[in-house]
Amino acid sequence: MKLKIALQRSGKLAEGSKELLRKCGIGFSNGGDKLRAEASDFPLEIFFLRDDDIPDYVADGVADIGIVGENILAEDPKNVEILEKLGFGRCRLSIAVPKSFEFASIKDFAGKRIATSYPMVLSKYLSDRGVAADIHEISGSVEIAPSIGLADAVCDLVSSGSTLFSNGLREVETVMNSEAVLIRRPSLDDERSNLLDKLLFRIRSVMAAEQNKYILLNAPSDKVNAIISILPGMKSPTVVPLAESGWVSIHSVISEHDFWEVVDNLKRAGAEGILVLSIDQMIR
Repeated sequence: MKLKIALQRSGKLAEGSKELLRKCGIGFSNGGDKLRAEASDFPLEIFFLRDDDIPDYVADGVADIGIVGENILAEDPKNVEILEKLGFGRCRLSIAVPKSFEFASIKDFAGKRIATSYPMVLSKYLSDRGVAADIHEISGSVEIAPSIGLADAVCDLVSSGSTLFSNGLREVETVMNSEAVLIRRPSLDDERSNLLDKLLFRIRSVMAAEQNKYILLNAPSDKVNAIISILPGMKSPTVVPLAESGWVSIHSVISEHDFWEVVDNLKRAGAEGILVLSIDQMIR
């Protein structure tokens, strides 16, 4: 018995999805543009698909689980369950206008033509705000629509914003934020459910590790209490005496979000020789 997962074959989420599995200790090969692979270290069968097809494969039971962008599910909802937000592939669906467009509020799009590959999401967003616009659905190169006279504005996925900028556009309204999510089909038998639980345990351990750093530092013994009060470790920091009398080594885990503030406070409290290491997995 194998758990079946659908991944994006190519595109923004492809590398992140494969890297996540590898960090979970799951080895596989998809060389030669294979559409299917079997993992060598976990009972997992992998399908490499177009991103738009992944929710269908999962909803229909061809795949048990899949990794897909929230934007895909928002535009074409399927009978699937979101199990976990995965923290990569972050982007936003935004409305952008030419630099000459005078924008004050969402109401300025009333009666305007907006080109997008996400007509359902955009229509609902505008309708909820009482705006009636003319939505043109196009499948690619959305950003050129204003320059060729097809639309007054566009609604497209944005990561860095460089593509919009290079086409003379600026973001003015965020419709939704998106990231990669793990989805599952409505029902799994007990054996596949157990395999999914094991995979989720690995995924959550990897994600927890990516959000934290392992920190080691040296400190005078009389500064230990002050330093420990600064460290927001999982439980209690480890304190180990050094060969030099009056000194200890302190080990702990800190959140990546608090990293620089914590390090500055540690230095002021007397910490020296601070080392910060990445964590591969963190088991809670």
